[in-house]
Amino acid sequence: MARTVWGSTVGKKAVMAVSGLIMLLYLVVHMIGNLKIFFGAGEFNHYAHWLRTVGEPFMHYEWTLWAVRVVLVLAVVAHAVSAYQLSRRDIKARPDKYVHKKPRASYATRTMRWGGIILGLFIVWHVLDLTTGTVHSGGFQEGRPYQNVVDTFSTWYGNVVYIVAMLAVGLHVRHGFWSAAQTLGVGSRTRDRALKTAADVLALLLTAGFIAVPVGVMTGVVS
Repeated sequence: MARTVWGSTVGKKAVMAVSGLIMLLYLVVHMIGNLKIFFGAGEFNHYAHWLRTVGEPFMHYEWTLWAVRVVLVLAVVAHAVSAYQLSRRDIKARPDKYVHKKPRASYATRTMRWGGIILGLFIVWHVLDLTTGTVHSGGFQEGRPYQNVVDTFSTWYGNVVYIVAMLAVGLHVRHGFWSAAQTLGVGSRTRDRALKTAADVLALLLTAGFIAVPVGVMTGVVS
């Protein structure tokens, strides 16, 4: 049954929708956590430590965090693979260009593919920068995320990479949220306007919330 579902176009779209919603939930929680940086180093570093102790003593140190990471990796892989395979199917189904141009789609729709690639590359950079410290500037400090974040956003390239990626997140969420609702059968004529408004508001809040951190560092509010 799983192979049949995965082999169908509808099944792949459903996988994309569910995995996308899992990542969206993570983004909302992650953004709220990031905003704790405005309450000072002690608050932010304590929050980062708490993430590693969630579930204790039933769960061992960092087990819950690693469980979340595994779910996220599976969601990202499922989302990327289903998106790629659906794209290949679409190309094979229409190998020749249309004689008449299709109506102009929204900017978010036309950039979903490139936006996904940008976000994939950003995730790799973000992990290497603030999780492992491999490409971190200014000397990575284990257990001191506040200082590491300030280091990253004290460089021009750190700000550029992050802000461009967050703009891509906003566009991706704006189109993806509505598309997921349609795929999962939530959308209807009466609910379409509300869903599109919710997608716009959610995309705006996420973009603004994430970008607020590098802006806070650049303006000296976070230092």
